[in-house]
Amino acid sequence: MKPMASVTVKQQKAKRSSGRKIPFHEIAVWLGWSFQKSQQQQQMTDYTSYELSSKQFFGSMAVGIGFAFVLFYEFYQSLAAAIILAAVGVILPRFYRASLLAKRRDRLQLQFKDALYSVTSSLAAGRSVENAFVAAEADLQLLYPGGSADIVREFAAIRYRMMNGDTLENGLRQFADRARLEDLTQFVDVFSTCKRTGGDLVEVIRRTAQVIGEKLDTHQEITVMMAQKKFESRIIIIAPFVFVAGLNLMSPDYMMPLYNGLLGYLLLTGLMIGFAGCGVLINKIMTIRM
Repeated sequence: MKPMASVTVKQQKAKRSSGRKIPFHEIAVWLGWSFQKSQQQQQMTDYTSYELSSKQFFGSMAVGIGFAFVLFYEFYQSLAAAIILAAVGVILPRFYRASLLAKRRDRLQLQFKDALYSVTSSLAAGRSVENAFVAAEADLQLLYPGGSADIVREFAAIRYRMMNGDTLENGLRQFADRARLEDLTQFVDVFSTCKRTGGDLVEVIRRTAQVIGEKLDTHQEITVMMAQKKFESRIIIIAPFVFVAGLNLMSPDYMMPLYNGLLGYLLLTGLMIGFAGCGVLINKIMTIRM
């Protein structure tokens, strides 16, 4: 009986210890850390998620904590408050990960446009569809030397699949399922339909590539036009904090009433919340999705 009882106690302790690890695990994953990097690196890239490296994760967290400490100290003029509130900076890796993911998806979309133009040129030269995609890989290696570009690796994977007896359609479908890009998915749908129905594949691919290219060109023009406005919006968000820091530095007596009582700190907290809300609103206004 005693051995059974000891085993039961150990199992209960193991369950309790594993239960205590769950919150930390979930928080770390939410912030952008991955506990299964070695397994994920062996798989094809999932373009709907981004895993930060150790350097990126801890570096961005250190930057976030340091920036938050300076910001709150200049705003509240209290070392204790700055140390406590600096913990807000630990969420920076999450936003950094989202930014890197968006950049990678935008980059993949532009690379896909170049790939479509290459495929269209090869088809116009009289190559078959499969050979056109193989030739596109060579063209993409010239456009993106080094072989590190996502589109080059994806087209190489499609070529390997065809060499092993798989179809081009399945390779493109698998790529589209991982990328989750609207233009890529639409192209694969049109391509699959033409392969099944026997339509004019060359003309359909050419027309689809033209429409997608025009759409991406328009999106790129809008992005360039909005770049200056985004920079101005960041200045608007930062300006109040710089203004308060300047007053604290040049006219400390003028700002002293804010730091002598609870009412002043409540007012500062309200202003901080208002500035944060304005920042979120401006970011939503400046985000344009096509």
